[in-house]
Amino acid sequence: MRRDARKFCECSKMLLWLVSSILIQQAWGQRVKVEPEVLSYPGQTVNLRCAFTDATGIQLTMITWIYEPKEGERENIAVFHPNFEPNYPNSPVKGRVSFTPSPPNLNSPSIQITDVRMSDEGKYICEYATYPSGNEQGITYLVMLAKPQNSASIVTVEAGTSPVVVAHCDSVNGRPASQVKWVTTANGNDTTVSKISADNTVTINSEYHMIPKPEDNGKDISCVVAHRTLDKPDSFPLKLAVQYAPRVTIVGYDNNWYLGRTNVVLTCQATANPVPLSVDWKTMSGELPDTVVITGNELKVLKVDEAVNTTFVCEVRNRIGTSKDQVTVLVREPPANPSNAGVVAGAVIGSLLALLLVAALIAVLVTRSRRQQQGYRANDMKTRIFGGGKKASKNGTSGGTGNTGGGNNNGPIYVYNESSPHQALGDKNNHHQPLTMGGRPEVIATTPTAQDILLSNELDDAERKKFDELEEEERYDHFSGGGPILQLRPTHDQDDIVGDYLDDDMESQNDGSVISRTAVYV
Repeated sequence: MRRDARKFCECSKMLLWLVSSILIQQAWGQRVKVEPEVLSYPGQTVNLRCAFTDATGIQLTMITWIYEPKEGERENIAVFHPNFEPNYPNSPVKGRVSFTPSPPNLNSPSIQITDVRMSDEGKYICEYATYPSGNEQGITYLVMLAKPQNSASIVTVEAGTSPVVVAHCDSVNGRPASQVKWVTTANGNDTTVSKISADNTVTINSEYHMIPKPEDNGKDISCVVAHRTLDKPDSFPLKLAVQYAPRVTIVGYDNNWYLGRTNVVLTCQATANPVPLSVDWKTMSGELPDTVVITGNELKVLKVDEAVNTTFVCEVRNRIGTSKDQVTVLVREPPANPSNAGVVAGAVIGSLLALLLVAALIAVLVTRSRRQQQGYRANDMKTRIFGGGKKASKNGTSGGTGNTGGGNNNGPIYVYNESSPHQALGDKNNHHQPLTMGGRPEVIATTPTAQDILLSNELDDAERKKFDELEEEERYDHFSGGGPILQLRPTHDQDDIVGDYLDDDMESQNDGSVISRTAVYV
């Protein structure tokens, strides 16, 4: 407690002395004007200016320059009295200090120091002896500058568990002392030591300490030195150098080595500092299989067989130590179907598409055949009475049965008239005699004229539509138990005139009448 109290008292006294010095200097400095600070390099000449600004009512009697290298050490270096010559007492600057101008003037008694040295740095006081106010003074600080020699270097270390110095940074013979700092992502700390030389320059030695690890190798670290003589700080970028034994990894095994597989490769990857001196392959069981080829850090298996069913070891060595890695290969049976699944799938899909195409083609052909067969029906009752329907009447009225049926615009036209059994339509064009069938209606055959042919062509579409409607009605009558259908037949002696035309051309109406499809009159 006593020691702490004593220290507190000493600090308080010093603080009071500093405050009082500042206040006195401000009071004195109101009329004694000096430069607060002057910078200089060794070997140069410096001017320390001093002037008394307002001497009204005051008598200036003498001027004294005092040098204070350290606190409490004061030496007179130059004295001037108007009645005497300037005097330069013994001091570190004697022979190099003088008043300027010469002879001096009490109003501005400046001095100059030639060939300044680093030891000349300190406090210079310009003090006036006045009457009646007494002494007044102004203080100038001479700061000597020395540009330091800066450098930085890396220390190569081995990976370990204890902190070591990994980098140095030095700032030699600088004045004032340099500021040194480190910039890095590595986890560590720095220590700085300063040393003052005989010429009053300062040398700074800084070291960076850390626990070196393999992953720190190559990391960036920079030493930055700042000094008053530098326009910008000096920066020294470096990279950490941490040496370590190899770190080994085997890659390339995909767990799918089957019998007969060819050209599979294992690669031994190693990181080390310094670089590896050797890479060796071996197996846990002894010698390497005959199908194995070694090329540097690669192990190539030309063809997988039972001998490859082993554990491969890669061993890497450098100056720091030796490391290894291993991989166990499990040889499998070859796949059941090594063929390309994509090709097989493509073939199957192609075959299915081909089958679908063939089936569609067959369906089209069958449908077309059925339609053609329906267009030439000659054996059922409707065909025998009304002809071949749509197919037969496409080009006119039917003119036959079987394969001879079809449109016949140039054949004879048969006209049915129920009211006049002996009179046929178109007598002018009738080249045949009326066909008499007893009490049956008459059918008269005539040779078609151009008008008849044109008329038959124009009626084709309407006839086909009507034929479809009659077909539906006939189907309805058939299932509803209607009466028998009237069927007209010529006599045997007129078969050569009428032929099969009558059967294909006649149509039954709803009122019981039968008409010709070519021209119908009721």
